[in-house]
Amino acid sequence: MIWKEILIRYGELSTKGRNKMDFIRRLRENIRYAFADLGHLHIRTERDRMFIAIEDEAQMNVLLAGLPKIFGIQSFSPVAACEKDMDAMKQLAITIMDTFKDQQLTFKVEVKRTDKTFPLDSHSIQREIGGYVLPQYQNLSVKVKHPDVELRVEVRHDSTYMMAQVIPGAGGMPVGSNGKSLLMLSGGIDSPVAGYLMMKRGVRLEAIHFFSPPYTSQNSLEKVKVLANELTKFGASIRLHVIPFTEIQVLIKDKVPSNVSMTTTRRMMLKVADKVREEINALAIVTGESLGQVASQTLESLTAINAVTNTPILRPLISNDKLEIIDIAEKIGTYETSIQPFEDCCTIFTPASPKTKPKLEKVEHYESFSDFDELIERAVKNREVYIFPKKEQPTDKFADLL
Repeated sequence: MIWKEILIRYGELSTKGRNKMDFIRRLRENIRYAFADLGHLHIRTERDRMFIAIEDEAQMNVLLAGLPKIFGIQSFSPVAACEKDMDAMKQLAITIMDTFKDQQLTFKVEVKRTDKTFPLDSHSIQREIGGYVLPQYQNLSVKVKHPDVELRVEVRHDSTYMMAQVIPGAGGMPVGSNGKSLLMLSGGIDSPVAGYLMMKRGVRLEAIHFFSPPYTSQNSLEKVKVLANELTKFGASIRLHVIPFTEIQVLIKDKVPSNVSMTTTRRMMLKVADKVREEINALAIVTGESLGQVASQTLESLTAINAVTNTPILRPLISNDKLEIIDIAEKIGTYETSIQPFEDCCTIFTPASPKTKPKLEKVEHYESFSDFDELIERAVKNREVYIFPKKEQPTDKFADLL
């Protein structure tokens, strides 16, 4: 195997000034966590890039498949190595360019000579390697600006390193570099996408789900567990807090007028979530709400719902339409899970004509006739907590549900 290491280029980390090394350390830890099954990875960090040593081809394939999902990586490249000898460098260049021999491409050679004791300067090395490679491939032509393939050569003190492939990363910032928030995770399309986008901004997540048996089935809960597990692919574990919500939801149905019952339901969910958030020392609550998508997501509804807390409510999808959200869900692999037909607590007891512009004072008036606080405390106390990822998953993740 010619590949010796993988070069990782940082994304927004390059703009972080004095905190940059903290972000780099977090990225290194996230990579180690994501690839824990590979054993101890040898990772070397520099201010502007990171290197992962490669032991064998199997390890390389696992890393190439998983690194595009790790936030904080702008791009990465497999790197080959040879002796600091022009003949060896030419042969390695041929070996690398052989991987492109069946394609009609433009290319150029770019050289960086870190070892200033090497007898040839960068331009001479560039001419030597380019002049050797070009005549051997009829499919190649030289293009100095924006070529299809840029063969990068770096002469370091220990060896010469080469790369020709730049693989896009996920961008963003390392998960955990911007604190922790609590994601309100339903079984729908929107909330997993909201969680993904917050992870991309460096936010570590725990999740909360409201479970209302017998009105919602065990299948709906299993679906949410799958969604939580899917989100861990992006570089961090997730704890899922499952709240027994039946008592609260039945009381709302019985005591609150149906046209504002959805507003009260969301308010009670937010009260519960805020208590869990405080216990786990999270700084904010994340929701999948999109402005105007449903009756509970108008500005008036959101204002009435927000009134129960001073905690920051992060809504990364607030300006996205449904098709944009679906596109992201398909890209991150949660869409097919989200559309499984299992009802959750957000869809049971749905009123025929919900208020789109509820008045806060009226909502509070209707709620004042019931003691929700005791039920909220009990729901928080009796919650179940699940930790993801699960290391072993069935081949068909819905085989036991359908």
